Amino acid sequence: MAVTNETDNTPLPGTVFNPRQVRLLKIAVIVMGLLLVGGFAFVLAAIVYQASQIAKESTASAPALGGVDTELAIPTDATVTSLALDGDRLALHLSTPNGQELLVIDLKSGKVAARVRLKPQ
Repeated sequence: MAVTNETDNTPLPGTVFNPRQVRLLKIAVIVMGLLLVGGFAFVLAAIVYQASQIAKESTASAPALGGVDTELAIPTDATVTSLALDGDRLALHLSTPNGQELLVIDLKSGKVAARVRLKPQ
């Protein structure tokens, strides 16, 4: 008696697929499911890593609590009208009896980076 190794091409009841095709489909579904779970885990790990890097950079670049302790000499009769902060620069708008002035101060060094006297024309 000889045993033949022919593949059974008869479809399973209720389907058009044979047992070999069903087995391959099951393997494909399992592999794709594992890829989805692995990809999702990778995305979550990347988000956590990036968030931790941002936290490290912000604490490393933050100035010390004391910062620069300095005094800025302005005329005695001047008043600060407004101010604006941009990064490590502070702009002060001063009103004096002689006219308007703008002071740009470097906050890292505490020195005046620019002084602009505004005069009407």
